[in-house]
Amino acid sequence: MNPLNPEQPHTIALLLAGGLGSRVSAQCPKQYIEIDGEPVILRTMRAFQQHPDVTDIYVVCSPRWSDYVVHQALRHGVSKFRNTLVSGPTAFQSIRLGIEGLLRACGDGLEDDPIVLVHDAVRPLISYEVISRNIQTCLLKGNAITAIRSNEAYMVTEDGCSSNDYIRREALMRAQTPHTFPLSELRRIMSEADRRGISDHQSLFTLCNELGIHPLYISEGDPMNFKITQPGDIKIYQALREVFF
Repeated sequence: MNPLNPEQPHTIALLLAGGLGSRVSAQCPKQYIEIDGEPVILRTMRAFQQHPDVTDIYVVCSPRWSDYVVHQALRHGVSKFRNTLVSGPTAFQSIRLGIEGLLRACGDGLEDDPIVLVHDAVRPLISYEVISRNIQTCLLKGNAITAIRSNEAYMVTEDGCSSNDYIRREALMRAQTPHTFPLSELRRIMSEADRRGISDHQSLFTLCNELGIHPLYISEGDPMNFKITQPGDIKIYQALREVFF
């Protein structure tokens, strides 16, 4: 159980940091880029470190970067950091290996079934409120998918050159992370994916939809909780740090 709140189970942040960062054209993966002397991964770890309901932090990363992650956590006092877990060649495989690593760390018995927030390490501006809402939604309803509404209109296109239809924006939300589930449910999701021969997917959220795991409960996200993907995202992150942090 959570030592600070015996009524609440352990709450684990599983940070996905296995990406290569090829789209940002950087010399290292985007989660390790240093902005004002602070790597992105450290900012993400600190967000979960500072939340009182989070008890453990694990980072899924390439073995090449494992020592770097451990060094950053120890040097900067991320006391909830427990270990790195080996990533895979795709996001799906990294999620799978991360879940398998947690099952080994927690024990297959799962007497204390922890809540796991699966989060992209390249979303460093996740807020205290987003984390809190994920935990509470999962505790009350069984899972939580972070999402926000969009103000833009959505075009439907087959070729990327023209459109002859649209989707009402009121019917759409943009999924962010965390995706939050009890660890036992994550084990069940991956077992079902194996049974159906599914070996790749865009995210845990999209996998659950293909498997028919419904309902998935919405936890309100935040526009600041954006994913650093393109070179321009690094400039936005840097500017936001200078203004707000």
